[in-house]
Amino acid sequence: MKVVQFTIPVAKENSVIVQEDHLPHFYNHLHRHKETQITWIIRGEGTLIAGNYMQRFKSGEIYIIGANQPHIFKSDVAYFDKRKKKSIHSLTIFFDPKGFFSPLLELPEMKTVRRFVDSTTYGLQIPQDHQKNFTQDMLMVSSEKNGMRLSAFFKLLHHMSLLKNFKVLSSVAPEFSYSDSEGLRMNDIYQYTMKHYTENLSLQDIASISHLTPQAFCRYFKKHTRKTFVTFLNEVRISEACKKIVAGDFNSIAGVAYQTGFSNAVTFNRVFRKVMGKSPREYIREYIQKIE
Repeated sequence: MKVVQFTIPVAKENSVIVQEDHLPHFYNHLHRHKETQITWIIRGEGTLIAGNYMQRFKSGEIYIIGANQPHIFKSDVAYFDKRKKKSIHSLTIFFDPKGFFSPLLELPEMKTVRRFVDSTTYGLQIPQDHQKNFTQDMLMVSSEKNGMRLSAFFKLLHHMSLLKNFKVLSSVAPEFSYSDSEGLRMNDIYQYTMKHYTENLSLQDIASISHLTPQAFCRYFKKHTRKTFVTFLNEVRISEACKKIVAGDFNSIAGVAYQTGFSNAVTFNRVFRKVMGKSPREYIREYIQKIE
């Protein structure tokens, strides 16, 4: 039986690690590492969890995962079906902000870059209209070797430090995080929820997965995510609803509600507006306008 690790070591052969993945799906477990991670999703779709934040991810997007930030890029179900013949492609750059780079970041000339690196703690997403520029910078880092790779990497950081409109992901700092055993428990909770979100999940069901009483589970989940389990479950369901809407995989809004675990369309509409800041009809209308 394969042992799942929560804290994963990253190769140490260089101070800037470049990893290009061509795989059936992304690594399927919640995990962390001491390195900051810059990931370009070249091909692939799924759900990102970073700290206490969750959203859909898709091809072309770039994310910055903070050092020691628990995260998972969970591929959609179709990527685990060999008959679908789907695969992911990503380019990731790892660096340890507390290692070799720490004294360099203290230099006066690096003030702006240092401020940017500090801001990655909670995780960031590159705005869509800036993605293309940064993919070119990342390709340059990937193609260079030795000192030239370092030069290209600092250029990438410099360009990122000039950007002001990043999307901040989590509201929980890595310091407010889990031990390795707690990380594995949270992974079990996330995996079970994302597999069974269409069902009538009770607190007893999910508490049994974490080997806690329902009352203890509620306190445990709120402590580690600063949100209730019901809030997280609703976020999972609305994320899947948005996926169906974008794919055109629905006949009616009520149908989407029932397919994603809601017992009625009224509750679905209320929760959708709370999570997305707009009604399902407004979301559909805005999406259609965007693609036309």
